[in-house]
This record gives sequence, structure tokens and C-alpha cells, in this order.
Amino acid sequence: MTDTNQAGLFDAPSGGDDEAITLGRYAEQAYLDYAVSVVRGRALPDVGDGQKPVQRRILYAMQAMGLGGNAKPVKSARVVGDVLGKYHPHGDQAAYDAMVRMAQDFSLRYPLIDGHGNFGSRDGDNAAAMRYTEARLTPFARLLLDELDEGTVDFVPNYDGSQQEPQMLPARLPVMLLNGASGIAVGMATEIPPHNLREVAAACVALIRNPKLADEDVLAFIPGPDFAGGGQIITAPADIAQIYTTGRGSLKVRARWQFEEMARGQWQLVVTELPPGTSGQKVLEEIEELTNPKVRAGKKALSPEQQQSKAVMLSLLDTVRDESGKDAAVRLVFEPKTSKVDRDDFVNTLLAQTSMESNAPINLVCIGTDGRPRQKGLREVLEEWVAFRTDTVVRRTRYRLDKVADRIHVLEGRMVVYLNVDEVIQTIRESDEPKEALMTRFSLSERQAEDILEMRLRQLARLEGFKIEQELADKREEQVKLQDLLDNPSSLKRLLIKEIEADAKQFGDERRTLIETAERAVLETKVVDEPVTVIVSQKGWLRARQGHGHDAAQFSFKQGDDLYGAFECRTTDTLIAVGDNGRVYTVAVAGLPSARGDGQPVTTMIDLESGTRIVHTIAAAPDTRWLLATQGGYGFATRLSDMSSRQRGGKQFVTLEAGDALLRPVPLFEGAAQLALLSAKGKFLVFGLDEVKALSGGGRGTILMGLDPNDKLEQAVPIGKAGVRATGIYRNKPTEDILAGTALTPYVGKRARKGRQLDVRPKQPLLSPVF
Repeated sequence: MTDTNQAGLFDAPSGGDDEAITLGRYAEQAYLDYAVSVVRGRALPDVGDGQKPVQRRILYAMQAMGLGGNAKPVKSARVVGDVLGKYHPHGDQAAYDAMVRMAQDFSLRYPLIDGHGNFGSRDGDNAAAMRYTEARLTPFARLLLDELDEGTVDFVPNYDGSQQEPQMLPARLPVMLLNGASGIAVGMATEIPPHNLREVAAACVALIRNPKLADEDVLAFIPGPDFAGGGQIITAPADIAQIYTTGRGSLKVRARWQFEEMARGQWQLVVTELPPGTSGQKVLEEIEELTNPKVRAGKKALSPEQQQSKAVMLSLLDTVRDESGKDAAVRLVFEPKTSKVDRDDFVNTLLAQTSMESNAPINLVCIGTDGRPRQKGLREVLEEWVAFRTDTVVRRTRYRLDKVADRIHVLEGRMVVYLNVDEVIQTIRESDEPKEALMTRFSLSERQAEDILEMRLRQLARLEGFKIEQELADKREEQVKLQDLLDNPSSLKRLLIKEIEADAKQFGDERRTLIETAERAVLETKVVDEPVTVIVSQKGWLRARQGHGHDAAQFSFKQGDDLYGAFECRTTDTLIAVGDNGRVYTVAVAGLPSARGDGQPVTTMIDLESGTRIVHTIAAAPDTRWLLATQGGYGFATRLSDMSSRQRGGKQFVTLEAGDALLRPVPLFEGAAQLALLSAKGKFLVFGLDEVKALSGGGRGTILMGLDPNDKLEQAVPIGKAGVRATGIYRNKPTEDILAGTALTPYVGKRARKGRQLDVRPKQPLLSPVF
């Protein structure tokens, strides 16, 4: 964390009086300092070694304790105590939790700690207390620690200045990508999935050889994440590439399974791998909730969705059991109700109803080589790590070169002794200050003279002389090679590639996660496709009557309620309810109650946000196009399928400003070429429908009509070549005017214009297209 001069906030001005500071300014500065501290000191990994500070300190402390891969493990409490006492002055449980995760082979793709004892399970069981478990480093941890004492990284004082700790670890591979990371900071979060070591190493080698390698070529080496628990990624390769390019997105991951044949034609489904974040216990709990649902809070009975899911699951599934153990990390066995159950339907139902198919978020936020936290694409992460590794190897080479040069200097001094043994001995015996005498007599440096004086007599033997000559020759040869690495970039590249390939060969393994595109599992309910009329009341009661062509005047409603709309559609279509906050909710038309009664309120079929209400409803085919406009003059076109959501809680679709409201959605019929707009003050504007922006993901849209202050948009109607009809009351009689051709021309303009005052007979006219 960068130092901030808090005292500077209270410095007195030149006049001598104390300078006051507002509480808001002080709180802002204090919170900013806290945010930076959390980001850099706790939550986010560094692109260089892929570690958070607590992880880095645990590894360094364990190495200092001599807990290498071949050492005898010690109590975890000893490690935690050392970490807290010397480097990490925080809670012991926080440090132990970080240590536990580093030892879990189901959390990290390449564990850094070899844990002995109970270090938790996939089902969410906690690890045993630190006094019961033991730990040491894994051989893989050498990739982070081996070059630590070779001048590769900077050391900084610990929290009290009594110790030195590394600011970074000299990682020989991009461990951040290999093991992934997860963290929540202040204002930002990270979710980095694990990857396969061989694939990441190959990508790094390719970038070292050709820094201008195309993005698609880089992504060809890394097709996707490689989760510790395996599973199958069903997202399309093009979508994965897009996620890696932006550094943010979500992957669809599902379990892997196999069918086991049994006696008398019976079979069972066995799940052997689960998506990340999913455990066997979680799946069992979800199935229990489906087969034995509980009434939701605030409800008197099970919802139709709960009843339907229960019926579907009980009709397919007989029993389920968890046979996971030492022989199989994951083994969930599902037995069907009968062997005649369709296997594909059986699997599809389980995937759609449980977390055996889920999303894996990706958010490549990390602290870069410049020390700043930022979201990065995969290529940028690799490039920054290659630059970090190159700098590390250069620092290591300079350190080794200095050591070799010093050794050569010492050996050259010893050669003087070997060639002038008698004279050296005589000089030492006859001089009161032998070091100065040797330096003067043989032109030696102080370093060489001190080394000569510390030599033992047996080192003057003839055999020792030969050893000195041989070592001197070897060191000079090594010096040439090290200097070549610093002077020749191509030599440095060859060394980088050689070391990465050697580590990949030693620690690499096969990919665990299968990447194979597949459609997401959706629970399909077979519905007879037939015409139906959806009746919606003004208070949001829904019902469906078979067939089309019903007389709306015959529909009856509760006292104080009336007709909102009657939509002629089909049972396979969808109903969309729009909230006053712009959120949209989806209800299947096939699930609506019959028209024999008053129906059912829409609020019982969705999870409406607290403090909001439903203002508009649409029921139509998924491919129909609709115009969504607001009183503020904004709007866009969209398809009904784009508004659909699988969640009962719906999704945010229309962005509304404070005080703005959504007009009733209108269908964009076949042949509609223009859009007619009418404001509350009578301004009328017509422009081409091709100027209306189409948004599949929703949003605010673009300005449809420029409005004067205190004016608002009241009607938006698509029209064809036949023009627009204005109906209303004129001289106490119903009347209508039709504007088409030249009569419509004065009002035609461009989108976002204010239009002209509408000149028709009816006051407060109602617009509709002429067919």
C-alpha cells in the first residue's frame, strides 16, 4: 500500500490558525486508504507469482522452517504461529483457512502444501483444528521458492521492521493461471479459474518466441480452464475466446457421467465429476428439495412450479445415493423408476433441476507488474508474466555473474599463492601487517589478501593447485555464458524456453476438464400446441380461454377490476410481465389457469421485487417484435424472446430514469414502416422505423422524440403505408381522422425531433394504425 500523509490533512495554514477539515473529506480519504489496503494487501493476487500476501507469507515461512517436500511435516499450528509472529499480524483462523485451501487438491489444481490429516472435503466439511493437522510444502511449491535467495526479488521489512520478507516470489511458471484465485476487495472482485500447466507453458513459450503472435494463436494453446474436479465445459469455443479477450464472462459447466448396466436390463446413472463449487451433498439436498418441497415463506401451499417439479422428478427417479470415498472422489448413483425411462430425458432433467450444470464466472482482475489492480485479458496476463519472468532471470543472471566474478577474483589471488608459495610465506612471516604487505608485494586486492591469510596450509599442496586451475577455468567459462545471457536477447530467450519446458515436463499432467460444446439442459414440459386467448385484468389477474375470436364484452371480472388486454396466441407462447422498475418476468402461457374462474394474480407466478408492481403485460410468440418506449421520450425495439428469463425473479431489461415510466408495449406488425409519436401537449412526429435501435439485451434505448419541459410522450404507434387513425370525441360525437400520404407529410421528420402540433378534429385523440 502506498503511504498517505494523513497528517497533511490537518496541517495549519500560514496564518497560524488550525485548518479545519470536513468529516466527509476525512472519511473519503480514510476509506480510500482502507480500499487500497484491502485490494493490495488481502484480496487480489499478483500477476507475477499469483499469490495473495497471506499465501506468499505462508510459503516463505514454511521454507524458512525447512519444510520442503522431503522434510518431516510439522503441526500446522507451528506454521501459523510463525506466520503471524513474523509476517502476517492478523487472525490465526484467517491464516489457517488460507493454508487449508492451499492444501486442498479439490480447490487448487496444483496444491502448494502437502497436508496430513483432515483438511476438509468437497462437501463443505471444515478442516480439523490446526493443532491436529500437519503440513509441509509440495514439490510443486519449488516453482515459487527455489530462486528466492539468488537476488531475484526485492525484500521489504515486515510489519514491525524486525524481519525481512519477499515482496514477490520468483515464480518459474504463471501460478495465478495454473491455480486460479478468488477474492472480493472494495469496489472490485476477482474470479480466476485454474488452467492446465502444459497448455499455459506452451502459450508462454509461443509468446517468448513470437511476441506478435495473433490472439487466436495464443488461445489455441489454452482452449479453456482446467478445473481441479474435472467436469465438462459446454460453452462454444468462440464464446470462450471472447471471454478470454475481455477478461470477463461466464462459462457453462456440467457434470460428467456414465451409465452402468445391471442385471435384467436395469441400469443406473453414475456421476463421477462435478462442476466447480458443486458437491455431492449439495446435489442430494437439491433433489430432496425437489422431491419433498416445503411451502415457501408467505405462501399457503406449494406453488404450481414446485408441484410440477415434484411430479416430474418422482416419475423418473427412484433412489439416489452418494458412494464417494477413497476409491472414488465423486460417485453419485441415480437409479431410475424403471428401466424403460428414456436415458436422455433422465439426464436432462437432473442437469436442469440441480447444480450438476451451473455457471463458472471468470473475472481476470489482478495486480499487474505496474502495481495497479485492473481487469486484463488472457493474452495481457501472459505477456505481463513473461516480462516478469524475463526480469527475474536477468536479475538472477546478474547475481550469479557477480558471484562468479567474485570467485574468479579470489581464485586469481590463490593462483598467486600457488605460483609464489615460498615468497608469500616469507612475506607473511616477516611483516607486521601481512595483509598490506601482500597487497603491495603481489598487487592484490583487500578481498584477495584476506582470503590468502585465511587459507589452510593443506591448501598449498600441489593437488590443490590443480583444483584451483580447473575451477578457475570452469568459472571463466561460466562467466562468458552468463555475460552472453545479458548481452544477447536470443540467448536469454532460449534459456527461458528451456526452463519453462523442463518445468512443464516435470510437473505437467493431462487435462481433466473436457471442453465439448453442448446445448444447455432445459426442463421441457410437453404442451399441446393449440390456440388460446390470454385475458389480463387491470389488477394483474391472468386466465386463458381456448380458441380465438372471443367477444371481450363477455369477459367478467371481480368488482372494481376491468380488462387490461386480451392476447390471441398459442399455448406454446410466453407471457411477459413488466414491472414499474423496468424488470421483466416470464410466465408460460400453458401454465395459466382456465377462464372458468377469475384466474390467478400474476404476483403468485413470479418473485416480484419488494416495493414494485406490474404495469404492463404481453402474451405472444417468442419471435414477435415489440416497441418499448418511455414517457421521457426514449425507446428501442426488441423481440419477446429477448425479454424472456428462466428465473422467477425475472431480469432487469428497461433502464428508467427517476420519475420516468414505461408506455404500454406495442407490437411491430408486418409491413410497419414508420413510427408515429404523440406527446401530452399535442406535438406529433413521424419518422422511419429503421431509425429505431434494436436491443436484444435491453437498456435505455435512444431518443425517439425531443420533448419540451413539462411535456411527456403519451403514444407511440407503428404505422404502414395506409397511415394513422386518430379517434376521439368532436362536438360530443365519436369521430375519427385518417392521416396518410400528403396529409402526413408535414409531420414527417427525423428521430429525436420535437415534431409539430397535431391538427385533427378529436381532442385528446387515440392513435392507431390503418390496415
